[in-house]
Amino acid sequence: MSDDVHLLNEPFMLRNGAHAVLRAIRPNDRARLQAAFLALDAESVYSRYFSYKRELNEADLDRLCNPDFHERVVLVVTQQTGAGEIIVGSGGYVMQPTTDGTRAAEVAFAVEEDVQGQGISRKLLAVLTEIARADGIERFDAEVLTRNAAMLHVFEHSGLAVQRHPDEAGVVRLSLSLASTSPGAASR
Repeated sequence: MSDDVHLLNEPFMLRNGAHAVLRAIRPNDRARLQAAFLALDAESVYSRYFSYKRELNEADLDRLCNPDFHERVVLVVTQQTGAGEIIVGSGGYVMQPTTDGTRAAEVAFAVEEDVQGQGISRKLLAVLTEIARADGIERFDAEVLTRNAAMLHVFEHSGLAVQRHPDEAGVVRLSLSLASTSPGAASR
């Protein structure tokens, strides 16, 4: 699958019955991604970036909208509105060096508040897991604010074996094994 990730375009339904599309980000998504970022409330921005960032700068947009789909993968969830296609969620991973030779990547998500709880992060994680496995990645690492119970729930109920590292300064570090497991096999 990893050679065709840039072609990914998968319609699906949110829990509330609304239609959405999960697809690979494209270079022409810069304005949509910036608009999605600007639509996030300050707490959602802080939950994703661990700081109160006002906007995505040009370097952020370059990095996010032009992934190589091997070392860095970025997917978006979009919906159609009267004004056209909008991004309501995004997720991705970036390869990171390890000391033990394990192929690992850091994974992260951002979802617009009006559609949180509708299965977007769960769907993004499932598709990113499939892509990463096909590319030989063995583990996802994630840092999540201790107070972000919804995201912790997504990871802990993903069907992946989850190792939770000690909380540090309000941040939980998780390691998710990408070895095939059965649904519900997540550990805490």
